[in-house]
Amino acid sequence: MNGELDELGGRWHSGVVLKRDVFSTIERGRLTTDDGEVDAVLRRLDEVPWWSRPLAYVLFRRELRALAVARPLGVAPPLLLSGHGFLVRGWIDGVPLHIAKPYGDAGYFRSAKRALRTLHRAGIAHNDLAKEQNWLLAQSGEQSRAFVTDFQLAGCFRRRGLLFRIACYDDLRHLLKHKRRYVPGALSAAERRMLGRKTLMNRIWMSTGKKLYYAVTRGLNFTDREGRGLRFVRDAPAIAARLRAHPKVRDVAIAPYPDRRAGTGLYAFVETSASDGELFDFLGATRPEHLQVVDTLPRNAQGEVRSEILELVAMNQLDLIAPLIKTEAERDIVGRIVSDRRNLRDRFAF
Repeated sequence: MNGELDELGGRWHSGVVLKRDVFSTIERGRLTTDDGEVDAVLRRLDEVPWWSRPLAYVLFRRELRALAVARPLGVAPPLLLSGHGFLVRGWIDGVPLHIAKPYGDAGYFRSAKRALRTLHRAGIAHNDLAKEQNWLLAQSGEQSRAFVTDFQLAGCFRRRGLLFRIACYDDLRHLLKHKRRYVPGALSAAERRMLGRKTLMNRIWMSTGKKLYYAVTRGLNFTDREGRGLRFVRDAPAIAARLRAHPKVRDVAIAPYPDRRAGTGLYAFVETSASDGELFDFLGATRPEHLQVVDTLPRNAQGEVRSEILELVAMNQLDLIAPLIKTEAERDIVGRIVSDRRNLRDRFAF
């Protein structure tokens, strides 16, 4: 670590990269505290390019303030430590919404609504809840519990003025969009009406700012619907199509993962009798960083590939896989894939 992180004094033990873009690098690891080591997440700004540093620090300060206010609320990661250009927040043992896919889980969305109400009562508007990766699903016994993360765009308000109420309305409306996707039958009549009514600020953002945001971030090569990188949008379909053209390939699944050097890496899981060397030669110039030959891809009851599990394998987030396993047969399939995984650069014994 460079000088900006000297304040950590060797207390941080890096694990795996969770995300890397022009505004920060986020790592999972362990922090040494007075009570021993704890699982934690580090946001560090020392690796951002010079031209994005001013905005990176604005976003950093917004998150730092929001986490400090949210610390006692129990619905967001606790702030453990901060310094010049870094902050460490507690690890929440939960799965991002786009990976958990809680179809039919109305209890999760009741918990999410309570969490959002708790934040709003404390004067915090999150402002970035349209992204499913900013919602976490944790299991509490037989119940699903919601947590919120990534407060870079959050606003902390002392007064409940018009701007605050508009921001809270949009937070709730974004939550209802996720609820409509996963448990549409649980939407109340009032929630359905709310989904049909956008605020003026939202309409202005959609017609101006959002278009500019997509133009800039796609040009910077780090965004897609789930924030998984432009390479996943641009290169992954071409790689998958090329692999499927191989006569020995039965199916292909490609997962993105954060990479310390490339920003976003691609990991191809290929159901085939061919060797990985044979497949790399067949691919030509456009290749994934990792390619793993598997005898069987994990699938759900409808025969669809469990891409959420493969993404966790690619990211080395192995401890988050167990709650997603549905059957013993699936556990056996995933176990073989995990034991032969190829992305071993970022790994940590969680």
